[in-house]
Amino acid sequence: MGGGAAGFFAAISCAESSTGREVVLLEKTAHFLSKVRISGGGRCNVTHACFEPKEFTTRYPRGERTLISPFHQFQAADTVRWFEERGVKLKTEADGRMFPVTDSSETVIECLVGEARKLGVRLVAGQGVDSVEKTENGFRLGLHQGQPLDCAALLLATGGCRTPALGHLATSLGHSLQPPVPSLFTFHVETDWVQALAGLAVPRVSLEVPEGDLHETGPLLFTHWGLSGPVVLRTSAWGARKLHQVDYQFELRVNFVPTLSEEKVRSELQFKAGEQPAKWVVNTPQFQIPSRLWEQLVIQSGLPRETRWSAVKKSEMHSLVQQLIRTRLKVSGKSLNKEEFVTCGGVDLKQVDFKTMESKICPRLFFAGEVLDVDGITGGFNFQAAWTTGWIAGKSMAKI
Repeated sequence: MGGGAAGFFAAISCAESSTGREVVLLEKTAHFLSKVRISGGGRCNVTHACFEPKEFTTRYPRGERTLISPFHQFQAADTVRWFEERGVKLKTEADGRMFPVTDSSETVIECLVGEARKLGVRLVAGQGVDSVEKTENGFRLGLHQGQPLDCAALLLATGGCRTPALGHLATSLGHSLQPPVPSLFTFHVETDWVQALAGLAVPRVSLEVPEGDLHETGPLLFTHWGLSGPVVLRTSAWGARKLHQVDYQFELRVNFVPTLSEEKVRSELQFKAGEQPAKWVVNTPQFQIPSRLWEQLVIQSGLPRETRWSAVKKSEMHSLVQQLIRTRLKVSGKSLNKEEFVTCGGVDLKQVDFKTMESKICPRLFFAGEVLDVDGITGGFNFQAAWTTGWIAGKSMAKI
């Protein structure tokens, strides 16, 4: 059940490995692979170019240790090989993200749907499952439309449990859920100068959330509602539960020159003041900071707009340094990252055998993908968890 990445990979894996068994994939919405279609801005970030399983698992705020064994069975290199063997060549970008060379998610969708149909998987869209009953020989599914469906083995790959109700099939079969909270979200910052910079990208900053003991470094994007970009999404992933506990109201500290010490920043500015004393500070960006951002940081430090480098006082220089390395912003809420919709929470990992993806509580029941309490940072890690758990689940179901 579930026509997303994990569900398709499991169905294909099962159909490849079984003989004489019908494999049925049920999707409650009208469209298969909807998240694949919009992922990566419509390009689909298939996986990440990290081919050492243990290192790969360090990108998962929830599920790191649990995923070591599954990734030794099927990891990123296997994903690359799997798609390339079926005509989908992947390319690696500078940050390690891997996309189809076509830069189109439709390439991935056509591959998955085509492979499933070639193997005889019955694809049923627009068919939800209202209930699941354990039977002597498997399960009976109460369908939203039509007669009940009996099956020998059942996979739940229904996506994130964004509300407890979405995990009701798992709980009805005896499983417990870790509380669902959002992960991979952007920050609302209602500060005028921040919102005025909407659309501006900064290649490398460091973020700190003192209240949650969170630290991340990476690209930052200013938006009409506040801050986004990989560094924000990673901070939100690692801090998903902590930030939820404070209702997304917290202080954020931004270092715009993360590669330099405070002393080095100060000395560089003092050198610049001596080198070009007659120039206005706001008009002479330093440290490769974009000019629009530099202007705002100078003004927010308290320096009058018309201040020349020769007129900067010691106290003003100190304020400018602090603004560069420790801009303080008040975060007042969040927005879900529309390309990801990743949720922290799901089926308790202790209740699943990750060698087979079978339930430890309910025999013949399997799990894959985001329905589990596993989530990764942005960069292809959530899709890899879906491919891996789906592949293992499908192989295991074929043996029943």
